Amino acid sequence: MKKIQLITLFLFLGTANLLAQKDASVEESIYGVQLRLLGLSGHNERRLSDQFALRTEVGFSGGIGQGFYERDVFFILIPEISVAGRWYYNLQKRLDKGRNISKNSGNFIALKLGYQPDWFKISSEDNIDLKNSVYSSLKWGIKRTILKHLTYEAGIGLGVGAYFDHYQGENFTTTYGFLDLHLRIGYTF
Repeated sequence: MKKIQLITLFLFLGTANLLAQKDASVEESIYGVQLRLLGLSGHNERRLSDQFALRTEVGFSGGIGQGFYERDVFFILIPEISVAGRWYYNLQKRLDKGRNISKNSGNFIALKLGYQPDWFKISSEDNIDLKNSVYSSLKWGIKRTILKHLTYEAGIGLGVGAYFDHYQGENFTTTYGFLDLHLRIGYTF
């Protein structure tokens, strides 16, 4: 009788363990806010497949600059809208090691497209002229969740962008390259 009970217990524990294991996947939909080094944004990450998410973001991008003629240092916040495809490539590995993958905690590669309109600005200087601009960047990053709802992110990549200007009836486009770095802390709902 004891052998049957022992075998039944092992079968039960083995079945429970198999049922408890799951495949890693990004979450269906995540909303949150993030404070950047220079800026603030709200975002949504929506699941496209087990490893891919589409991230949309609306917020303010900040910067610090120096005037060309007056050499005064200024601070500026401008509106920004972006969309990014994110590939979370190590979720299964993290899950197998018993690490947290909630709120899409993992490493990712992202292709981001953004738009910074010249609608308005919040700045310490009045005479800063804004231009409509678009950009795209490819970056590698990490995202981690702590205390259930708090997140932090870091990333690095390269990007290209373009400013659009209009002067005396002529349209001009200025292109540029940039190093895309980000550090963010946030709260997810």
